Parts: sequence; C-alpha cells; structure tokens
Amino acid sequence: MENIGQKIKELRLLKGLTQEDLAELTGLSVRTIQRIESGEVDPRTYTLNALAEALGVDLEVLTSKKKNANASLSQEAYNWLILLHFSGIFILIIPPILIWLLKKDELEGYEQHFKDIMNFQFSIFIYLMVSVLLLLVIIGLPLLIFLGLFSSVVIVLNTIKVMNRDDYHYPLTMKILK
Repeated sequence: MENIGQKIKELRLLKGLTQEDLAELTGLSVRTIQRIESGEVDPRTYTLNALAEALGVDLEVLTSKKKNANASLSQEAYNWLILLHFSGIFILIIPPILIWLLKKDELEGYEQHFKDIMNFQFSIFIYLMVSVLLLLVIIGLPLLIFLGLFSSVVIVLNTIKVMNRDDYHYPLTMKILK
C-alpha cells in the first residue's frame, strides 16, 4: 500500500516540481517536504491541505488508503512521459513536439516536463550553432563532439530518472520557454 509521502512524491514528479518548488508553493521547508516524502513524519491536516492545493489535487487523493483507480492510466501516462523525455535524443525539436501535440490532453500536469525538454533542445541547438561557427578556429570540432555526447548522456540519464520516478535535471539549459 502506498503511503501519503509516496503519493506526494509521485504527484510532485508528475507536475515536474522539485522539492524546492513544492516547498516554495506551500510555504513549508524543503526539509519538511523531504521528511514527509520519506515517511519520517505524517503531515498534519493543514499541511496536507497546502500540499493538495499546490499539487492541484483534492485532499482525498492524498489521504485515501485505496490504490489509485486510474493506476493503469497513470502507468500509460508515465510511458508517454518517458517517451517524451527520450525523444530528445534525436536533437531535433520535432519528436518531442509531436508527442506533446498528440498526448497533451492526456498528459495533464506534464507541461513543465515538455518545457524543460524543449528548453534543453533549444539550448543545445544554440550551442551547436556556436560550435559550427567555431569550426573555423578548430575548437569547434571537439566542441561539437562533446555537445553530442553530453546531450545524449543527459537525455538518457533523465529518461532513466523519470522511469524511476526520481527528480530530473537538464544542465546548461537556457530558460527560453517559461
């Protein structure tokens, strides 16, 4: 059976929020969020209300002892989320956009994931264009190789993190989409 902390963590990850983001939205400390998610403490009612509001769910979703009735839908949604993250491996913006356009209505709460993926894609594209310009100065070729490897590793690692329902992070990303 899932405890409240696990439900909160799962919902937080579905929303694409970090523990810091959730703490800011609720007015709780990051340490409190960590302790709740790890099951060290049981949150009080007013804390649960703040968490439910920040996560965009009814309080009953957090306090229900029953397994989520939409567990299969949740797993399917997670599969699409995993594919959305992995689609960035092609260093093209088309695959993530196509997946998002096809499934955006079914992937409620995944908008932040999409923005993070697209920001990373745009950032890598900009870095690649700079590298192409630097080809004239010889440093561009090693930079192109590094960017290709770097982006592939980051995308695979973040896809694995999403598969494990852990926090993901795209480094060196410019916030183009907000």
